[in-house]
Amino acid sequence: MKAIFLKEIQQFFSSLIGYIAIIVFLLVLGLFMWIFPDTSILDFGYATLDSFFSIAPYIFIFLIPAITMRSFAEEINTGTIELLSTRPVTELQIILGKYFAALLLVFIAIVPTFIYFYTVYALSSPVGNVDAGGILGSYFGLFFLGAVFVAIGIFCSSITSNQIVAFILGVFLCFFIYLAFSYISQLGIFVGKNDYLVESLGLSAHYDAMGKGVIDSRDVVYFLSLISAFILFTRTALSSRRW
Repeated sequence: MKAIFLKEIQQFFSSLIGYIAIIVFLLVLGLFMWIFPDTSILDFGYATLDSFFSIAPYIFIFLIPAITMRSFAEEINTGTIELLSTRPVTELQIILGKYFAALLLVFIAIVPTFIYFYTVYALSSPVGNVDAGGILGSYFGLFFLGAVFVAIGIFCSSITSNQIVAFILGVFLCFFIYLAFSYISQLGIFVGKNDYLVESLGLSAHYDAMGKGVIDSRDVVYFLSLISAFILFTRTALSSRRW
């Protein structure tokens, strides 16, 4: 698994994919947070990173499938997936090697955004008058959200040999799981607590819950369950090629 992990990391940064992904993520976030008047922190009048944590998931919906679309699709298209299967590694190790490599890239993209927290911390009056607990919880939520999107992207790449198809399917699934249940819960067909139960099936409800500064074990279990499920789906998709 370590060899596959290192190979993926090397491919990310040798083909500019890693650099482009990180630059695009930071550039788009910077424009929304500091330049565009409707979302600029400087126009809010109070120190908060709410705009950052509300915009970042939508960037991830497009950025992460772009990172993961080649993970297995390229291997299937070139036929090297059969070569990988002959190596002394299991399918799960192959999947986890590629998964953790993409997840590391997401983590590297998130780390520089701590400068936004420091900026807001310094600009607040008095200095340090920010909801540090809520911001820290939102960072945990954003990382878990990215981890789920990586698992979805890896799965989409494993079911097709076309990288564009993997990207489109990945964007659709990420968008659906993140927002669809929230909109479905607002339909008039759900009564009582049923609307809350439907909403809790989506990623946005658990992501928003972490943003309140309370890291609930139920939210963590939900994220880990989704990650495990899509890794299992990926393993099934790869195994089906032998069947």
